[in-house]
Amino acid sequence: MLLAASLAALLTGCAGSSAQHRSSATRSSATRSTAGTARSRPARRASGFGSNWTTYHGNAEATGLDPAHTKLRPSRPAWTSSALDGELYGEPLVADGRVVAATENDTVYVMAARSGRILWSRHLAKPVPSGDLPCGDISPEVGITGTPVIDSKRHEIFVDADTLIRGPSTSGGVEASHRLFGLNLFTGKVELDEPAMPNAGEDQLAQLQRPGLALDRGYVVIAYGQNTGDCPGPNGPAHGFVVSIPEQGGHLHYFQIGSGRDRGAVWMGGSSPVIDPHGNVYVASADGYNLGAGQPYDDSDAVLELSPTMHLISNFHLKDWQTLSENDLDLGTGDPALVHGLVFQVGKTDIAYLLRQGHLGGADGEVASLSVCHGDPDGGHAVQGSVVYVPCPNGVTAIKVSTKPPHLKQLWTDNDGVSGAPIIADGLVWTIGSDNAVHGLNPGNGKEVVSIPFGAFANHFPTPSVGDGLLLLPGTDQVYAFMGPAGRPPAPPAK
Repeated sequence: MLLAASLAALLTGCAGSSAQHRSSATRSSATRSTAGTARSRPARRASGFGSNWTTYHGNAEATGLDPAHTKLRPSRPAWTSSALDGELYGEPLVADGRVVAATENDTVYVMAARSGRILWSRHLAKPVPSGDLPCGDISPEVGITGTPVIDSKRHEIFVDADTLIRGPSTSGGVEASHRLFGLNLFTGKVELDEPAMPNAGEDQLAQLQRPGLALDRGYVVIAYGQNTGDCPGPNGPAHGFVVSIPEQGGHLHYFQIGSGRDRGAVWMGGSSPVIDPHGNVYVASADGYNLGAGQPYDDSDAVLELSPTMHLISNFHLKDWQTLSENDLDLGTGDPALVHGLVFQVGKTDIAYLLRQGHLGGADGEVASLSVCHGDPDGGHAVQGSVVYVPCPNGVTAIKVSTKPPHLKQLWTDNDGVSGAPIIADGLVWTIGSDNAVHGLNPGNGKEVVSIPFGAFANHFPTPSVGDGLLLLPGTDQVYAFMGPAGRPPAPPAK
């Protein structure tokens, strides 16, 4: 599956084919340097040993930028995990020399970054069989879908688990419940078990927790929407929600999207809510319910800025938001990208909008726009400096953001059509293709520099991660780790 013999010297090859999915690869330990020489320190920094990747795309602003300057080339296999008990839809995370993955069977796994050996696993609840859902495209069960988040100071992993309730509901059928679990990173002990949805008359059977989780100054931020198909549940409506819950448990704050019968999802292709340096939360919402002419706007198909306690600060939407809803033209197929005081957003209309951070502009309040992509760009962006790398379905696309005056310019589109949610590491833009390979693109022109095949994946929007010297990729039910010239990372430190 890993083609180990050919990967040791792999630098180029495997032209990427058209892709709607992407995942991540890993890197490993430091090269040996001459004892007592001053050169050992730069080599160690370049190894990336000890670096963490604790949230979707690596940091609160979800830029996907590796701060450890990890050397990944030439890449070779480090390890492949044993088969886990369910499919992987989240991005692998790294903290304290440990790799974290969570499955659709509501199980959390922690593996040694050095070897992939499972240090512990914790099955949290019974997931919901896909046959019990009113609609959706995750099968055979739905459990933990969104990427977890790790508080490295508390050494605690937070996950949202969709759980099955087989008791009688108001209509006599099956019910589901979303719960927030906190687990000790070192032992797997459950330290938090809280309801994770507001008691607002919603049918949680129809609610999918697709985006990654985020941390915001002691709160866990969780976003919700509907299963694929936007269907209401048999037991009630299903609107979009953004929720914040204290890490130690307690009072839940929430913002509801959509005033119609249902809809207004926050799903963003699996990307997480974006947290700015002030602690404000940025998300993008999808279609609302068709309310009919003359009805008030309902925060659907929008970019929303929320306070940490979920009060609306500002929003951006189009005046013809009803048309977008009627034609399934979601604005919120990916996360808002923060760039030098501006906000970049693109959705199914193929139009990228540039907004002012903190004052998003309301109806048609963009400060610049540009036609980009050909189709539905799904998943998180990568951001480095003033350039945003967009997962367009026709190929990852680089867009330069200028501030004076606000302006957007397309720099290039990957001509091989590799379109997974990108990250940036070792001077390349890494993206997973539908050809079951991760591709490293030159950030200056989009040309492929390296292609690394790995096993198949189930995730509709896979994305790589980099931590502790490894490039990590989510397979269908396994994690694939690749290391650079420094080799494997050290053994994980004790708790």
